[in-house]
Amino acid sequence: MAEDTTVFDGEGEEPPRISTGSKGLDDILGGGIDADRLYLYEGRPGTGKTTIALQFLREGVRQGERVLYITLSETQKELRLVARRHGWSLDGIEVFELVPPETSLDPERELTVFHPAELELTETTKLIFDRVEELNPARVVLDSLSELRLLAQSPLRYRRQVLALKHFFTSRQCTVILLDDLSSQENDLQLHSISHGVVMLEQLAIDYGAERRRLRIIKMRGIQYRGGYHDFTIEKGGLEIYPRLVAADHHRHYVEEFAPSGNTELDNLLGGGLERGTNALLLGAAGVGKSSLALTYAIAAADRGEHSVFFAFDEGRGTVEARARTLGLPLQDKLDSGLIRFQQIDPAELSPGQFAANVRHSVEADGARLIIIDSLNGYLNAMPDGRFLILQMHELLSYLGQRGVLTILVLAQHGLVGPMDTPLDISYLSDSVLMLRYFEVAGTVRRALSVVKKRSGNHEHTIREFGLSGNGISLGPPLTSFSGIFTGTPSYAGDEAPLIDGAGRASA
Repeated sequence: MAEDTTVFDGEGEEPPRISTGSKGLDDILGGGIDADRLYLYEGRPGTGKTTIALQFLREGVRQGERVLYITLSETQKELRLVARRHGWSLDGIEVFELVPPETSLDPERELTVFHPAELELTETTKLIFDRVEELNPARVVLDSLSELRLLAQSPLRYRRQVLALKHFFTSRQCTVILLDDLSSQENDLQLHSISHGVVMLEQLAIDYGAERRRLRIIKMRGIQYRGGYHDFTIEKGGLEIYPRLVAADHHRHYVEEFAPSGNTELDNLLGGGLERGTNALLLGAAGVGKSSLALTYAIAAADRGEHSVFFAFDEGRGTVEARARTLGLPLQDKLDSGLIRFQQIDPAELSPGQFAANVRHSVEADGARLIIIDSLNGYLNAMPDGRFLILQMHELLSYLGQRGVLTILVLAQHGLVGPMDTPLDISYLSDSVLMLRYFEVAGTVRRALSVVKKRSGNHEHTIREFGLSGNGISLGPPLTSFSGIFTGTPSYAGDEAPLIDGAGRASA
């Protein structure tokens, strides 16, 4: 949280906040903004300033307040089009347009007060003052300061007029949002000092996929807020803001117990099973059975009446359902009952903040007790820089742990047999690590499973073969006579290999 000092009124009580019209922004600000202050929303064209400003005014209309939108750049017709495409109505919002299109090209009115290119700044300011005094609104949006800057023609005159605006509104019970499209050569830090709060909106173009939008609170006097960048999208209905996840804010008491996998041998290998509030990393080559192992946990949770969510970055629902049928897992029944929710994720279209918000909604609104992320390789593609992936994943796993949720992460290694390479090292964040490997015996490809890490308790240190069949997952006895299994080409020192036959049974 940002360090700041809370302002109190003369009676020693904190003054009430008002909503910005955005649930996400209110969350970041810890309840909204102070009333009767002047705020600045700045960002390049297309970042969503007009949309979030209209949300602010629509919230005022819902509260029964008089609101005013002063526009020097967009016409009222353009504003109505924006509103209509969001499914909104501008009813209740007074639009004061200083650039009527019907007068801007009239040569006989070229020097009137309605043409910004010829308009004196002081006259424009007076028009604004007169309209505010006439309407006496509780909320005002001024769009935009770039037009005032153009009229001022000098930084000193521009600052004086902005100060005049601030002093005028200070004497009135009115909350003002100023919009600035950053058309000047550099950020106007003087404007920051004048404003009670500053919100920066950004739009980022990445090498592939949809553009990413994010906002940051640069300044907010007297209000503790959540610092850093917060992802947002522009949806029909306004800006959908996803506050940056801070795990420490979401601690909840839960019963510490095992979450059974439905397979006794697997639970024994794990020293009793995986505990709630922990996370497990399934590490191995493509196709070795990591997703199938994760599915068994989801089915077992559904059998207990618990809700699970399977976030798939790599595979489609049809592929996962086909695999479940092959293993004899009743996935379709659990999907139909709603106990398991399958969500396909496109990393090119979804920002990490949006994904974290999706996970949080699954836990808090849907009551999910098991979260499966398949796979981290796909999630990595959503993050241009792996360092930020580690930070995001650390916060997400901490949040899920404090909510008592079991999290299963799938990470595919590069290669099939022999030396294996991992695209990122996230094992130190994991409470448990299960290693799955292919190995070759007598011209056949086998699968091996071992628990290489478990923070929360003892576990079996052996390597076991496991098989995938129509009966699900089966584990064989410890492969004590083999050495070098994780290299992919082990050597055998025993008489008869204790391997699993084609039906999933261990042979002597």
